[in-house]
Amino acid sequence: MNYLHNIGTYFLMVIEMFRKPTKWSVMKKLILKDVDDLIIGSIGIVAFISFFVGGVVTIQTALNIDSPWIPKNLVGFATRQSIILEFAPTFMSIIMAGKVGSFITSSIGTMRVTEQIDALEVMGINSLNYLVFPKFIALTLYPFVISISMFLGIMGGLAACVYGGYATMPDYIEGIQLDFKPFHMAYAFIKTLLFAFILATVPSYHGYYMKGGALEVGKASTTSFVWTSVMIILLNYILTQLLLSQ
Repeated sequence: MNYLHNIGTYFLMVIEMFRKPTKWSVMKKLILKDVDDLIIGSIGIVAFISFFVGGVVTIQTALNIDSPWIPKNLVGFATRQSIILEFAPTFMSIIMAGKVGSFITSSIGTMRVTEQIDALEVMGINSLNYLVFPKFIALTLYPFVISISMFLGIMGGLAACVYGGYATMPDYIEGIQLDFKPFHMAYAFIKTLLFAFILATVPSYHGYYMKGGALEVGKASTTSFVWTSVMIILLNYILTQLLLSQ
């Protein structure tokens, strides 16, 4: 019953988030601040992880298909498929659940502990719209971060492939272009947008409805990361089944 209560409260929170909007002059500043904190502040770690994971994927692929009967362009093909379909949208979102999700939960949870949310309610402000809606709008730019992840992952694979001597640059590029299906990009960005909604709302839920003091803020951040990751993995399975199993 507790799970049903939490699910119902979550959906009520999402609905309330769109009601009684804050003045645009105030909302604009909140959105720009969240874009800086959640999107721009995440590009560095995303770029670093993507480049080197792309290299690792390429090396492992090349080592596992080391046969004269298998064409070298398969290395680029396998790297492209791995990064575009799963690594960039899904596993990068799980990593972001730790960075972005914990930040959202701790910031909103701290406002709950210090009674700032109660002060907003007393002033007649819809606190859910004021706190959660800017994060939701900011994370609509999340596909931009994932596109950087895709590009740098493939570039990291190219660097590892060429400098590691696993294949030539023309072979790798030919593999990237081999049997390319534009719908795979659409699939990846559909997933990314839905994951962005999860990243904005699930951590906000755990921060907004937490109870206790400073210690509970840390616990709420941990719980938020776990449930955000679970939701992303479940949604990934459902979307893959719906969009790719044709």
